[in-house]
Amino acid sequence: MKLYRLLAAILATATALAATAAWADRLDDIKKSGVLRVAAFDGNPPFGFIDPETKKQTGHDIDLARAYAKQLGVELKLIPTNPANRIPLLTSGKADVVFASFTITDERAKVVDFTTPYFLVGQVFLAKKGVLSSLDKLKGLRVGTEKGTTMEANLRKNYPDARVVLYDDSPLALAALRNGNVQAITNDGVKLTAQWNTLPEAERADYEIPNFTVSKEYLGAAVPKGEKALLDSLNSWLLASEADGLALNTYNKWFGPDSRAPLPRLLKIGDPVVP
Repeated sequence: MKLYRLLAAILATATALAATAAWADRLDDIKKSGVLRVAAFDGNPPFGFIDPETKKQTGHDIDLARAYAKQLGVELKLIPTNPANRIPLLTSGKADVVFASFTITDERAKVVDFTTPYFLVGQVFLAKKGVLSSLDKLKGLRVGTEKGTTMEANLRKNYPDARVVLYDDSPLALAALRNGNVQAITNDGVKLTAQWNTLPEAERADYEIPNFTVSKEYLGAAVPKGEKALLDSLNSWLLASEADGLALNTYNKWFGPDSRAPLPRLLKIGDPVVP
């Protein structure tokens, strides 16, 4: 319930301020410098990764960051990050915003400020067929996930008998699963579906995502604590992106039926938060 109240407060604030965002502080600095520094993933498709052809960062979150920078009329500077470095990049002043599949939690909200949620996911598992038929099978199982994530926290808190193995990013965890170093990996359903679909067709048939989840997670962008003007601006833009179709078009590009990670859209920006 505590997290629900946090999410509800974030959404209420975003809605109330949608038409009256103030401009000051970090937001003024961004406009004066002409550069928006956004920390984004470079190894977690389809949210953020390196395009093998262009050798540049791309992905769902990066498209959103690019559109927000365009709305501000400034240049976008991408700062590659992994999950563990998202908060340090904000608190050290090296990034203005994090757009990196960032789950909103009470603990994180003590040190950064989150926007209204723009994505809803659930934590699932990928394993060879038959290995993980139920959550009871997690006992003693070697399960890989990314360090510094809610996936790690959920496992340690709710499934203490699982043997958690940590990796810097999701491609390393997938490699560990394929070579047998772990027996399952866990992440949000979006990432795991996208990873599963990167496997060669013959190998992909050997794996499955069991039909159960262990969490419901709302994702938001984050800004340094107390940067109200920047937060208000981002919230106003996110709500506007839902109204004008940009958010839906971006989602469909990366998760729609013709994408490599087709998934139903579970959240419209501005929807009430359901615990």
